[in-house]
Order: sequence, then structure tokens, then C-alpha cells
Amino acid sequence: MDTKPAPFVPPAPKPRTSPPSTLEMIRIVYRNPLELWGEPSYNEPWISVSGIGGPLVIANDPGLIRHVLVDNAKAYKMATVRQKILRPILRDGLLTAEGEVWRRSRKAMAPVFTPRHIFGFAQPMLKRAQEFATRYEGITQPVDIARDMTTLTYEILAETLFSDEIAGQPGSFAKEIDHLFETMGRVDPLDLLRAPDWLPRVTRLRGRKTMAYFRKIVTDTVSMRTARLTREPGSAPQDFLTLLLRAEGPDGLTRAEIEDNIITFIGAGHETTARSLGWTLYCLAEARWERDRIELEIDEVLAREPDPAKWLDAMPLTRAAFEEALRLYPPAPSINREPIEGDRYKNLDLPKGAQVLVMPWTVHRHRKLWVEPDAFMPERFHPGNREKIDRYQYLPFGAGPRVCIGASFAMQEAIIALAVLMSRFRFDTVAETNPWPVQKLTTQPQGGLPMRVTRRR
Repeated sequence: MDTKPAPFVPPAPKPRTSPPSTLEMIRIVYRNPLELWGEPSYNEPWISVSGIGGPLVIANDPGLIRHVLVDNAKAYKMATVRQKILRPILRDGLLTAEGEVWRRSRKAMAPVFTPRHIFGFAQPMLKRAQEFATRYEGITQPVDIARDMTTLTYEILAETLFSDEIAGQPGSFAKEIDHLFETMGRVDPLDLLRAPDWLPRVTRLRGRKTMAYFRKIVTDTVSMRTARLTREPGSAPQDFLTLLLRAEGPDGLTRAEIEDNIITFIGAGHETTARSLGWTLYCLAEARWERDRIELEIDEVLAREPDPAKWLDAMPLTRAAFEEALRLYPPAPSINREPIEGDRYKNLDLPKGAQVLVMPWTVHRHRKLWVEPDAFMPERFHPGNREKIDRYQYLPFGAGPRVCIGASFAMQEAIIALAVLMSRFRFDTVAETNPWPVQKLTTQPQGGLPMRVTRRR
């Protein structure tokens, strides 16, 4: 009688059994914050301690998470430490803006991400994924899937939101993104200590050249489209870029805010999907019994349904595998807030200025919330099971007013990409495939994801 194989347990730091010293903590936070968290973070509903920069609350309880991100969201602002890391990169982009600037940006972008528009992106997504897949024809050496997925999602972003009119050379994009996150995406020890902004951060200095590279892409892209809108306004595509430029004005966005939002989407908007696609292909390569089922599902759907806008609903097993990869390796592993004034939830005090960490990394692996939390088990998200998961114990796209505006875009993009790639090719690990999750803004595989790609049919 056949027995079900044991689930695959992908690599992740083991919870610490003793607290680190202050110096060790600073080193860990700089090297890889995912290695910092101890057993209580994976077992308790919340932890309240005195941290390096003041009071620290780690929120794992779904009710507390809802209180901070939704029910009492107006009483919280973005955490100071988080802003010190992200604002030098994104400035007043959607991820870092607050107050009226954030509201203006969110309102300007909302029309692009309605279901009607997202369904309209399905064909361009399919086109780009099919074009990308031809690059794997005839290759014999392993390729870095992590790097390749960055390239693929960049090309999809360029095609859908910018009508393929982004300045610069796409070939160097993945390399520059890696360098940007390696340098400016790390927590600088001075930020952790809340040191004055005038003290230079070594991490920022190392990333200045790459940051200038991205800023030039944005400036040139805006100039190209502005010239086209002036010269032939009727011919300009009605895409994300045009929409932002038409929102410019006294009651809308400033030119600086427009550029900040463009760099947010070019530099970070595609990165989360890219990393999650890479982790999904890796987990499926190690859980071949899951991969076999998904390949069958993809083959069956592609044989009967030509419309890629319908694939997300038609491929529940494929979607479940992607959602499980998002659980194990959340693209944004921490969501940081800070009470504007003192707050209270049940018997927990949240002092003014405290760092409140809602951490998908620990919430998604919490012993009290998940069965076998460290294992890759897509059946958690199969129809009938998915509905039993509390909304606030699964947070790959955040929650509340600042929930990711591109969540539906990313889900559709991911399923189309997986369907195209896995219908044609099989992705297998090789001896060199030894990824280690590292937090550099997103959850990245240190050392990349070298994999062998072979033709299925």
C-alpha cells in the first residue's frame, strides 16, 4: 500500500534558545535578521521587551495584528527604524509615504489595479512569459533561477505598467537590483540605535552608485513619456506611467512623488513576486510528489482554457503551492509600526514610540497557528482548507489600509508565469543548490537558486 511521503522541510534558521548579547544582536540584524528570533517568537501570542532602540513588541496573535493594522490603524505610523532603511531608497513612494502624500498616491494608482485592468494585463503577462521561456531551449548548464525570475518579472512589469517604455538596459537590471538590496537593503547598526541622520551610514555609501543608476532610469523614463504626451497626446498608452503623469498638479502628485512611486514599482514592486516564484520552483523541485500533481493540473487547464485571465481560478493546486511558498518565505518578512500615542490591547501595553513588529516570518511559522509550520504543505491552501485560515495569520501582502495595492496583479502574474514555465520545462535542484533565506528587504536565497532546466515535452 502506498504511503504519502513526508513533507519537504525547506531551509530556515532554527529558533534561538538563548537571547544574544547587544553586540551579537547588532551583528545578526546587519547580517540576517531572520536568525535573530528565539523560541518565544514562534510560540507566544506576543512578546514585550526593552530593545536596543527602546520598547519592542512582537505581535503574533491574529487579534493583536488586526488591532494594529486595521481596527486602530490611525493610531500608528510607520516605524522609525523601517523608515530610516527604506526612505533613502524610495523617498515618498507608496511603501514609505505617510499622511496626505500617501493618500494622494494611493488614490492616483487605484484605477490601474482594479480587477478589470488586472484581467487586461493577462495577455501581456502571457506574451512576456512565453518569450522568456524560449531562453531555456537547449541549455545544458544549471541556471540561477532567482536571478532569472527577477529578469522575468521586470520584463512583465515593463510590458504591463510601462508599455515597455522604461529607459536603460534590461540586461543589467537583475545585477543592479541584487547590489541595491545587498547594500541599502540591510539594517545599518546606526539605524538600529536610532542615531542622528547626519551620521553617515556605510550601507548607504556603498549603494549610492546603484541608487543613482535607478534614479537615472526613472528620470529618463519620465522625460521620454512626458515628451510623447506633449508631442502626440492621443497616442500615449493609457498605462500606469501615463496615469501618474496625468495626476501631476497642485491638487495631485508632485513630479518628485511621481518619480518616487515609479522607482518603488520598478525597484521593489516586482522583486517580491520574483523571489516568491524562485522559492516556489525550488520547493516543488524538492517535493516532487507535489510537482507531479501541479504539472498535471497545468497541462489539463492549458489544453482547454486559452484565456490566461482565468488560470488563477482554474489552477487551485498551482495557486496553493505559490501561496505556501509565500507563507514559508514571505516577501516582506516584517511589518513595522509605531504607536503615535500609548495604546493598549487586552492586557498588553503598547507605549508611545515602541517598535511594534508584525512579522509574517514568525506568524507564518508560529507553533500555535499552524500544523507542521516549517514544512512545505500546499494542501493548507487547497479549496476547503484555505477558508479555515484566519485572515490575520497569513500576511504575505500585509493587511489594513496599507495592504499591498498590487496583490491581485502579483497573484495573476505568478500563476501565468508558473503555468508557462512548468508546462514546458522541469526545474530540478543540483548539488550546488543550497539556498539560505536572508532578509534584505525581501526574503532572498543567499547564494541564489542554481537549478537544472530540462524540456518536459
